[in-house]
Amino acid sequence: MSLSDASQGRFGRHDFDGLYRHHAAWLTARLRRLGVTAVDDVVQETYVRIAPYQARGEIRHPKSLLLRIAINLVAEEGRRAQRQQRHAASTAPWADAPTQTETVLLKQLILKLPQPERDIFMLSRFGGLTNEQIAERLEVSVKTVERRITRALKQVDSQLRR
Repeated sequence: MSLSDASQGRFGRHDFDGLYRHHAAWLTARLRRLGVTAVDDVVQETYVRIAPYQARGEIRHPKSLLLRIAINLVAEEGRRAQRQQRHAASTAPWADAPTQTETVLLKQLILKLPQPERDIFMLSRFGGLTNEQIAERLEVSVKTVERRITRALKQVDSQLRR
């Protein structure tokens, strides 16, 4: 390949090194101007993704293709980060975990409940049982379970509002 071929962006099928040498600094500078973080990682991944095109000799406008791949990588990473944040926010049980003071207060309020309401409340909220499972276990109707949970919640709520 001649120098004029490289200056015009024409690279042979197996001239991956030439493609990198000729455009890596340009791509790095361009991504920095765009405010991309982790530029070196993006550039490296861009060249990994352009390799199949290079091997098939399908690159006509290397700068355009490099920039498009790099921008797609940055956008893909942004979407991945957003998904992870949404997932973390929806699955982080400790995010809304009560403080130690709140835990002690809640325990005191639950202990003040009458025994039938307390048992059902504990099985429902801390035992993870459904109303049907509680009714079967305690040999009462589902309606009784619902009524006692409602009463327990009202009592706890009224105590918290004081």
